[in-house]
Amino acid sequence: MNDEPRWLTAEEQLVWRSYIEAATLLEDHLDRQLQRDAGMPHVYYGLLVKLAESPRRRLRMTELAKYAKITRSRLSHAVARLEKNGWVRREDCPSDKRGQFTILTDEGYEVLHRTAPGHVNAVRQAVFDRLTPEQQKSLGEIMRIVAEGLQPSGAGADLPWLR
Repeated sequence: MNDEPRWLTAEEQLVWRSYIEAATLLEDHLDRQLQRDAGMPHVYYGLLVKLAESPRRRLRMTELAKYAKITRSRLSHAVARLEKNGWVRREDCPSDKRGQFTILTDEGYEVLHRTAPGHVNAVRQAVFDRLTPEQQKSLGEIMRIVAEGLQPSGAGADLPWLR
C-alpha cells in the first residue's frame, strides 16, 4: 500500500492558493465594511439576516448555529454581543427546557435595514461586478459541490454546529 500523499499539481496549487487568497481578502473586505457601517463583523450580520428571513424573526439557537456554520460556543458569544447591543433577545423554548430561541428585535431589524445597502454594494463590487454571468453560475455550482462534500449527514459527523 502506498502511503504517499497525492500532492497537488503545480496548476492545482495555483488554484488552491488563489482561492485561499481571495477568500481571506473577501472576508476581510466585508468585515471592514460592516465594522465601519454598523460596528459588527460579517458573521454577526449573517446572523441578523437569517433571523430577519425566519418566521416571526426567530430561530432556535441550534438552527442558527447550523446556518452560520459555527460552533455553539461561538454562536453563544455572538448572540450575547448582539443582545448587549439590543439587536436580538433570547427566549427559552417552552417545549424543550434546554433549548432557546434567538429573536431579532425591532432595533436589530433597523440596523440590518440601514446596513444592507452598503453591504450588498461591497459584495457586488468585490464579486459580481468582476464576473461574467457564466462565471457567476460556475462559481455558484462549484461552491455548492464543495459545501455539500463537507457536510456529511451520517451519525457522528464532525460539523461546527454539532460541537
